[in-house]
Amino acid sequence: MAHSNISIFVPHIGCPHMCAFCNQRTITGTEEIPRGGDVKRVCAKALQEIKKPAEAEIAFFGGSFTAVPREYMLELLESAQDFIGDGKFKGIRISTRPDYIDDEVLKILKTYGVTSIELGAQSMVDRVLEANERGHTVLDVANAVKLIKSYGCFELGLQMMVGLYKSTPDDEKTTWNRIAELSPDTVRIYPVVILEDTKLGDLFKSGEYKPVDFETVVDLCTDFLTDAEKRNINVIKLGLHASEVVESQMLGGFYHPAFRELCEGRRYRREFEKEIGKHGSNIKYAEFLVPERNISKAYGQKKRNAEYFRNLGIRLKISSDKNLTERYITVNIR
Repeated sequence: MAHSNISIFVPHIGCPHMCAFCNQRTITGTEEIPRGGDVKRVCAKALQEIKKPAEAEIAFFGGSFTAVPREYMLELLESAQDFIGDGKFKGIRISTRPDYIDDEVLKILKTYGVTSIELGAQSMVDRVLEANERGHTVLDVANAVKLIKSYGCFELGLQMMVGLYKSTPDDEKTTWNRIAELSPDTVRIYPVVILEDTKLGDLFKSGEYKPVDFETVVDLCTDFLTDAEKRNINVIKLGLHASEVVESQMLGGFYHPAFRELCEGRRYRREFEKEIGKHGSNIKYAEFLVPERNISKAYGQKKRNAEYFRNLGIRLKISSDKNLTERYITVNIR
């Protein structure tokens, strides 16, 4: 399901902690704080340009929305009111910290037409949260989720980061499983990008923080993407958004401008391998039919899957069918 936002970034003003991985100026590409007038200008322009505004949300991202000074939070919410409902945008989406959710704030969000709340869980392992100076616990996430769901009017999103300091592949699997068990409507999965002017950057430079290899992270995220589909959880973002600022200031980590495409391709590669394996050894040719919209995913980013199988001595051929509803159909393996 497609997801559309009119994104308005609220930088670090709302965050009570400076997490080890965070440099909001780099991530958002801005350090200016939007005011109510800015929100109105952005929304008015978007309303003229978006074809289906009733399917889009005004989204306040970049900081911890419910942790900003209350007067400022209300200013932003009030400025968006003329642009929701009655054929305009369907509502407001906010992202915030799990330890800044309570009944008082949820009542305010409901009153002002907030339709979706995303919580930055990042990890569901307390040891990892502490090492990365998140300032909240796994229990805080679980309690916030329970409270949000009790209102029955908010779409719930959870965000996780893969590859944090002191997080192992087993920790990543634990985090995913715990997030999935909370049954969010949506998730965002962000492989860690190590930025200048962060504690994580300093740890990386000193050699104390040694990230796992890129392929391991792609494999893990592919696992999570596959499991999310089985659980009917919508992965609305996989990988940090493409940004020249991020690319120029990153020290390391797992940034790729087409990270989701890498995972989608890896998923198809696994499926093709499994199918080919059913036909014994010495296979030289494998042909599959996929939905037309998935042909680039099936070939892999920059046709990596074709290269992968070619190195195994197998010629991979993929054809498309715009009417196909299955992920793939085996045409010929020999």
